[in-house]
Amino acid sequence: MTSIVEIRDLRKTYAGGFEALKGITLSIDEGEILALLGPNGAGKTTLISTICGITNVGSGTITVGGFDAVRDYRQARNLIGLVPQEINLEPFTKVIDTVRFSRGLFGKPRDDAYVEKVLRQLSLWDKRNARSMELSGGMKRRVLIAKALVHEPRILFLDEPTAGVDVELRKDMWDIVSDLKKQGVTIILTTHYIEEAEAIADRVGVVNKGELLLVEDKTALMARFGQKHLQIDLQDAVAVIPETLAAHELDLSEDGQSLHYCYDTRGERTGITQLLTDISAAGLVLRDIRTEESSLEEIFVSLVQEDAA
Repeated sequence: MTSIVEIRDLRKTYAGGFEALKGITLSIDEGEILALLGPNGAGKTTLISTICGITNVGSGTITVGGFDAVRDYRQARNLIGLVPQEINLEPFTKVIDTVRFSRGLFGKPRDDAYVEKVLRQLSLWDKRNARSMELSGGMKRRVLIAKALVHEPRILFLDEPTAGVDVELRKDMWDIVSDLKKQGVTIILTTHYIEEAEAIADRVGVVNKGELLLVEDKTALMARFGQKHLQIDLQDAVAVIPETLAAHELDLSEDGQSLHYCYDTRGERTGITQLLTDISAAGLVLRDIRTEESSLEEIFVSLVQEDAA
């Protein structure tokens, strides 16, 4: 794949000596959806702000579409749309005027047909003559996306795009992001909602304490770090796990009705066949068996905890 954003050894230190970014190196592929995960204060927003030219580069390099983000900042910035965390709209301005103005800021000629297309895509056309103050929080988020898209950027940054919106609107936003990807827009989003990354991202990056711990294909990441959990429900409850099953490192549920077994999805052998044989030999009767896979949230938490150790 062709890289559209290249970041090399990016560092940012604020007055007082706080290191917000510590040598981040990252390539973002054209047309992908990259989710950046991390706890509060991890450096996600600083990273996005620096790429977008809102925060000055401390050291290192950023290229956007082949343009140096510092030297050729106008060309680089024209390729970028940014949806910030904060909802900051002029309360008395109509939606359509707000969006038209944003297009003009980037020197684009007036194009009412394209403005209409963007507003319809975001289900805002019926609200085009409404003032920002009359909109719900979810609709205001859509206006921010329209403002970011109306100058036809190739890259869209979404900083916590679904913060404060309800579950239904959040899923609508996921659909919008998927549609933009189909149009060839590269999307980088930060989120606290792990299920958001799990649902729509192609790759996942984990940021903590100003460092990029990893960036990897979502499916490969879950396969590499994931475990499967086998729950074995018993016909009759037991007080303790039989000693003959000690080698399998089982956990017993509080009610004594279930055994829990974890195994590595990458292992050549899971050990399940031998486990079931040994359970039968121990005189336990099975009632049901089911498996669950590690979620992206469990993987994320484990990575951050390892980094903090």
